[in-house]
Amino acid sequence: MDQSNRYADLSLKEADLIAGGKHVLVAYKMKPKAGHGYLEAAAHFAAESSTGTNVEVSTTDDFTKGVDALVYYIDEATEDMRIAYPMDLFDRNITDGRMMMVSILTLVIGNNQGMGDIQHAKIHDIYFPERAIQLFDGPSKDISDMWRVLGRPIKDGGYIAGTIIKPKLGLRPEPFAAAAYQFWLGGDFIKNDEPQGNQVFCPLKKVLPLVYDAMKRAQDETGEAKLFSMNITADDHYEMLARADFALETFGPDADKLAFLVDGFVGGPGMITTARRQYPGQYLHYHRAGHGMITSPSAKRGYTAFVLAKIARLQGASGIHVGTMGYGKMEGENSDKNIAYMIERDEAQGPVYYQKWYGMKPTTPIISGGMNALRLPGFFENLGHGNVINTSGGGSYGHIDSPAAGAISLRQSYECWKSGADPIEFAKEHKEFARAFASFPGDADKLYPGWREKLGSHK
Repeated sequence: MDQSNRYADLSLKEADLIAGGKHVLVAYKMKPKAGHGYLEAAAHFAAESSTGTNVEVSTTDDFTKGVDALVYYIDEATEDMRIAYPMDLFDRNITDGRMMMVSILTLVIGNNQGMGDIQHAKIHDIYFPERAIQLFDGPSKDISDMWRVLGRPIKDGGYIAGTIIKPKLGLRPEPFAAAAYQFWLGGDFIKNDEPQGNQVFCPLKKVLPLVYDAMKRAQDETGEAKLFSMNITADDHYEMLARADFALETFGPDADKLAFLVDGFVGGPGMITTARRQYPGQYLHYHRAGHGMITSPSAKRGYTAFVLAKIARLQGASGIHVGTMGYGKMEGENSDKNIAYMIERDEAQGPVYYQKWYGMKPTTPIISGGMNALRLPGFFENLGHGNVINTSGGGSYGHIDSPAAGAISLRQSYECWKSGADPIEFAKEHKEFARAFASFPGDADKLYPGWREKLGSHK
């Protein structure tokens, strides 16, 4: 059934829709299955996303037609399909009238993804009008709160050197806490790896007090504040709150140094929003484990990593992993810095839409996945700044001298880039950074050819 007369209006102008402020706009890459016309399939997609179905129904009235999703732009050659969703379509809280991400996702990537006439469809950008921005939580804490705890300026406070306790699983409480202490002697921030929680060999109620003791000892020894991001992910709302409450009680007077990590992709928007609203005083660390199943460039359905990061900011993520932009082990490109710009700035250009955030707090790019001190200068140069959290697991625990030396090498790498120094020359005066060359010789050979001869006894 061709529904293009009702669910498509190609006379609509994108600029007018944005100026009107009454629609969420979604840009897809969509391909119909063979034998189906592009506009016809697009209209069916919009119908299924909103008020329609595959037949005419007797209960439709004129008001219902007023909240139809409308295809307003198509380009079959580039698979570009754009749909305008009226704000009134989306479910609202009965308690406070706010919007919910589950409702948006239910419509924009709901049944339409599996329809018989659609070969594939993937969201590449999404635009939220000012009213939608007002109706979402946004972050309660941002990187400036971490800089404040670390005793730094709250503007351009710089690079936060972090790590992930390795191995990701298998350590019992005492070795886990010892590994944390060793890193904190040189670094700032430790996060749980996303599978770490309450394994039988490492019970949360045993390991967390040991971690806090390690933090206090490291703070006493270095004279610096330290940060810990604890995984509170759980299937059950009450279990998640129990973990968070125990952590706050354990850290007591140092609870401001505690972030809460939530596996936001596998856990879903409800888990993120619960953590955001129950614990507005804590930095909310959005881990996106599993996202590659739909965000990978090879995936033809779902949405991109750009879209994931953007909706995470709306939900209230203080920080979200954004990959290494081609400088680490994970899939990513240099152009992924656009993700960082979109979540950390008050306005930015996306792949399709120019988004304004109207003062919503920023979300910190968290850089993770195969990074070390040798890769960081190029990363900072590409991004244009170092106001990020970087969690280097192997880059810290793989340092030839110690995890503390690994952490110091990360900090020195940032100072090297910030000062504009040549890394080889900088290494001659900074032992930990110099020893990173010997620790990661494969990267050294690739990034700094001839380093052995140039560094000589410093390596």
